[in-house]
Amino acid sequence: MIATVVEDREHPYPPVITEVTRPFWDGLKQARFLTTRTPGGTPVFPPRAFDKATWSKDVEWVELSGRGLLYSVTQIHAAPTAFAAEVPYCVAIVDLEEGVRLATRFLGPVTTPLDSPVELVAVQYRDLTTYAARSV
Repeated sequence: MIATVVEDREHPYPPVITEVTRPFWDGLKQARFLTTRTPGGTPVFPPRAFDKATWSKDVEWVELSGRGLLYSVTQIHAAPTAFAAEVPYCVAIVDLEEGVRLATRFLGPVTTPLDSPVELVAVQYRDLTTYAARSV
């Protein structure tokens, strides 16, 4: 399980939830970071209904630790309209222990050293739960 951070507001730009990704979003509500993989294979993110290398539909849901290392971080000053009220904010690329690399909002300063330990957190808004990374 991952920690939860509460934001007492609506999410500025809700994600599209599909039949394929619904287990991921439902897992976040329970502070679980889930994704898919082929049985015994490496997890992929975002979750997929098939393996992109083999096109096999034999995939399973797995829970990731949410722990990893900061690969890259940047501060956004010119944002899309939906996020304009939040500038400046940080976005990071994180390498998770399980081999997944993902981009996400970063709840820390842009001066955080690269390769620093980070953890994913569930970010609970009034209308939905998303995720972000923060320093450990």
